[in-house]
Amino acid sequence: MDDTTLGGYQQVHGRPPAFGAADGQAYSVATFTDDVAADGWFGAALLFVRWDETARPVGHLETDYLALGATPDEALAPVLALTLEQVKAHLDRCVERQRA
Repeated sequence: MDDTTLGGYQQVHGRPPAFGAADGQAYSVATFTDDVAADGWFGAALLFVRWDETARPVGHLETDYLALGATPDEALAPVLALTLEQVKAHLDRCVERQRA
């Protein structure tokens, strides 16, 4: 398994990857999908949990939908295939969006 993708990293290491962001904060990443289809499609996105110095969650950021699918698994597949570099770029965009 290739641990340079989000899904591969989770499978190989048994935990979500973590990143430092431009705001100086630490984040871990998870995925989520819609529970109910909207207009016949399920959306999938990234959820970044922000951690404080004592390893307690203190907030979160999330992307817009990154993929759509006829099922939650179909929507989630391309998100799990993102490279860790791409995931970090999404985090940086979320941080910038929050600053604006």
